[in-house]
Amino acid sequence: MLIDFFTHLRDHQVPVTVREYLTLLEALQRNVIPPSLDDFYYLARLVLVKDESHFDRFDKAFGSYYKGIEAALPPGKEIPVDWLLKTFEANLTPEQKAAIEKLGWDKLMEEFKKRLDEQTGRHAGGSKWIGTGGTSPFGHGGYHPEGIRVGGESRNRSAVKVWEERQFRDYDDSVELGTRNLKVALRRLRRFAREGAELELDLDDTIAHTARNAGHLDIRMVPERHNAVKVLMLLDVGGSMDDHVARVEELFSAARSEFKNLEVYYFHNCVYDHLWRSNQRRQANKIPTLDVLHRYNADWRLILVGDATMSPYEIVQPGGSVEYHNAEAGAVWLQRLTGSFPHHVWLNPEPEGLWTYRQSVGMIRDIMHQRMYPVTVAGLEQAMHLLSK
Repeated sequence: MLIDFFTHLRDHQVPVTVREYLTLLEALQRNVIPPSLDDFYYLARLVLVKDESHFDRFDKAFGSYYKGIEAALPPGKEIPVDWLLKTFEANLTPEQKAAIEKLGWDKLMEEFKKRLDEQTGRHAGGSKWIGTGGTSPFGHGGYHPEGIRVGGESRNRSAVKVWEERQFRDYDDSVELGTRNLKVALRRLRRFAREGAELELDLDDTIAHTARNAGHLDIRMVPERHNAVKVLMLLDVGGSMDDHVARVEELFSAARSEFKNLEVYYFHNCVYDHLWRSNQRRQANKIPTLDVLHRYNADWRLILVGDATMSPYEIVQPGGSVEYHNAEAGAVWLQRLTGSFPHHVWLNPEPEGLWTYRQSVGMIRDIMHQRMYPVTVAGLEQAMHLLSK
């Protein structure tokens, strides 16, 4: 029973043991969970995974073994999962896509609430109801330039709200770089200072004082030299950033090795009133952004990493967050960050040639005082030069 699942986990480098596998079987025999795939997922992860750093490997292995896991919806009016099954894909011409009217933020929210109250059955295709395919602004699997995605997976990445509980994963800071170029570029920011106990021999000063002391040895010590730069790094995760995971992990790994004083927080798309340190516990352990602003002084170098690709509403509109109703616009929080940390940059893993085609990128660049650089060796060198001033 479940031997294939056990071997599948080990093939995906999840370090599970036979003892843990037997414990899982015993738990199933004792009926400690209801017979559902979701409950089995949490039980298996609890029993088999010993280290949080292996959660992402487990999720990937579980997802590939049990394909078709339905996304969990947030509390609220129930939408039958059957409605969210993708039955077809709409093949729209560019003219048809251009003809679809953008509703605007207030109208979009109003129409979504009306659909929830009026709709009573499953719908596929069309341009009005919550369903799959078609050109309705509500549902998934179709096309609309500004819509609310309900279930399913993102196709056009144009949704201004996503109605589902979304799971992100932490970036892996143990990734081995294929090149040392990123480390060399980041090293330009390092400033060394001597502080603390005297632990190193100052050879030149020892020779000079010994000579002045008629040849009697006069040993001189100095504090250990270490990197005094303090870096606060905020990482965008999930959504369109999934395309840049490998590059960002290389950057994150290089930063871990180069900066002794490095503090890392996560956000999604734009910074709002809270951040988090662990994506596995981001809903339970939210950290108010104001606390972060008060915790670190102006000596810290602020580095935001993200592709800045999002709906403009997420930047300028209260309630514009794709995930929840934020009281203040993202632009307000970005301005607070740049005001609190004079030394700040934004690193964008998206190819620089595409920036002009993203309205949100231009808006973020303006808020960051044009301090946006690509995640390339040249871009990092420019960013580190600016931060070191």
